[in-house]
Amino acid sequence: MHESALMTNLMRQISDLAAREHARRVTRVFVRLGALSHISPAHFAEHFKHASGGSVAEGAQLEVTVSNDMQRADAQDIMIESVELDTDPPS
Repeated sequence: MHESALMTNLMRQISDLAAREHARRVTRVFVRLGALSHISPAHFAEHFKHASGGSVAEGAQLEVTVSNDMQRADAQDIMIESVELDTDPPS
């Protein structure tokens, strides 16, 4: 399944970033869907919720924007724009 491979890669990137920053959890993820990525924001959110379950990103708020520029070199890609992390020490 194409979405499964995309989500595995996306979750690996998010987990690696959280580990590098010593984050307790990911609170928000901003993603841009390329114009030719062939996935709707709702469908992407569904896959993200499933893929993030049990991970540092479980429960993270997802912000999705969709590019309409089919000429961009990354028009087929799904890109992480930014990630907000909770790096506060546990209380």
